[in-house]
Amino acid sequence: MTLAASVATGSRSAVALAAVCLSALMFGLEISSVPAILPTLEHVLHANFRQLQWIMNAYTIGVTVVLMATGALADRFGRKCVFIASIAAFGAASLACGLTTSVPVLIGARFIQGLSGGAMLVCQIAILSHQFRTARERGMAFGWWGIISGVGLGFGPLIGGAIVALWNWEWVFLVHAGLSIVTVLLAAGGVRESRDPEATRLDLAGIATLSIAVFCLAFFITQGPALGFSSPMALSILGVAVASFVAFLIAEQLTFRPMVDFSVFRIRAFSGAVIGSAAMNISFWPFMIYLPIWFQAGLGYDSVAAGMGLLAYTLPALVVPPLAERLLLRYQPRLVIPAGLSVIGLGFILMKLGSGAENANWLTMLPGCVLAGVGLGLTNTPVTNTTTGAVPPARSGMASGIDMSARMISLAVNIPIMGFILVEGVLSSLKASLPFGTDASALRALAEKIAAGTMVSSGQGVPDAIVHQALADGFGGVMLYGGISVWLLAAASFMVFRGGQR
Repeated sequence: MTLAASVATGSRSAVALAAVCLSALMFGLEISSVPAILPTLEHVLHANFRQLQWIMNAYTIGVTVVLMATGALADRFGRKCVFIASIAAFGAASLACGLTTSVPVLIGARFIQGLSGGAMLVCQIAILSHQFRTARERGMAFGWWGIISGVGLGFGPLIGGAIVALWNWEWVFLVHAGLSIVTVLLAAGGVRESRDPEATRLDLAGIATLSIAVFCLAFFITQGPALGFSSPMALSILGVAVASFVAFLIAEQLTFRPMVDFSVFRIRAFSGAVIGSAAMNISFWPFMIYLPIWFQAGLGYDSVAAGMGLLAYTLPALVVPPLAERLLLRYQPRLVIPAGLSVIGLGFILMKLGSGAENANWLTMLPGCVLAGVGLGLTNTPVTNTTTGAVPPARSGMASGIDMSARMISLAVNIPIMGFILVEGVLSSLKASLPFGTDASALRALAEKIAAGTMVSSGQGVPDAIVHQALADGFGGVMLYGGISVWLLAAASFMVFRGGQR
């Protein structure tokens, strides 16, 4: 290759990296910036609490439904083609979100945002794996991807709040319509087309059955508290999810070219990294939704101060990924990924101790927040790099789909699980502090308000100290759950990697 050709190739890869990173920024912002505008939507669009939940859940459900199907489509029709189409759809859905004044239309547009955002996410990883071939180049690319993804997720609450303060809530969505146009142009000029030459047919049965299973499971988890987990409707939805998943397993065994090649799980590096993907979203990411409640309702900071406090949680995850990639090249994923997960767990335990300290404040929370962010930075990009690097390049679309499915399904499951633990912890503390015989339904309603951060002072004859202690106890339970669960998965990941070494 001549010098001129080498420079041209490097410039094109830089443009492709810019397109991937910009799409990652948009994806992350639509997860973390929207919670900041929910109170505004409640007032302006007259949305009730359940509708507000759907505005958030529609995006997550859309992402989880499309992940594996996108990997198969990208392998068949080309990753660049699917990537550009998904960016265009994301921009159109964002435009619809910003222009509507109808809550049902907003929810539907958010679902389409999730579908297209999930497709972008899978293509991002497959494109980086194909565009950057050497370990050093790929490490650099995934390092930048991890930083920009972290910026979108970590600074989303601040950005969303600032947009509402300076302009209108619509611009939280409309800004992505403009960014999508820029991203499409960058992708068209920089991304090299790639596909799996053996993917001559689509696994339609696998796509349909897995999509139905994931949708029903996500719907059951997110809407179970409202429907009642034991209600006939909820159990029917769960039954459909189980039946669809069984049908998926059967279809994959009968299909000549299955969407999910289960033989990849025999690759220990791949399986160990997928466990890491799930572990991060059992602990770090779902807790980011609840941590602002603790800063505001528990520690008494306003929304701006709480947003600044969140930087201690998210900022380390932005600066550590380049170091993580260097450690990955030196020490291998079998050590780096379990170590990063262990650091996340230690951060959660320190946050629990900090929240329970006398006169708890941001300083008592700081060590745990920083360590959790460092652990995420040590884990995030090595996990992604390992899952795609452990399989043949032609199957990188499938590998990235499995990786992202593990992340998003874990996230969809653990957002309601953490909410359940929080409410039950608050309720248990109230029962221990209040006189026996207090009305159970009224007590649960009070616990839910305290957990949501809307009842710093009860106004119902309950001392403020009891309310605050109940909130601290509830959050302590959530932090303990996050720490122990990620430690258990760190041990599982280490054992899987170690088995591969033998």
